[in-house]
Amino acid sequence: MGTSDHGHGDVDPVTDRVHENSWSANMEKPEHAGDPDLVVEQAIDAIEHTAGGHHVNLVTHGENGHPAEYLYDALDAEYGEAVDWEYVEQCGCGGHVTRVHVE
Repeated sequence: MGTSDHGHGDVDPVTDRVHENSWSANMEKPEHAGDPDLVVEQAIDAIEHTAGGHHVNLVTHGENGHPAEYLYDALDAEYGEAVDWEYVEQCGCGGHVTRVHVE
């Protein structure tokens, strides 16, 4: 599992352990608003911290727009066919939920 720091060193990681269950990664915090690069970085980290056979719900800040605009191509470039994702819904607060299934 790799971690990367693209100038976001002062931001808390989305998780610090491998999840042996399905879980949600909260990327709706103020530091995520207007920073889709941070969301992509932490989404990849969340996926890498999800054990095979489970899923992670990537909950992204509404200010960044629909995740199809910035997240899906990045997931495809990083993982190709290794993971499947689906858009679940837009939250009442304006954020978005994308479910990523880890094989």
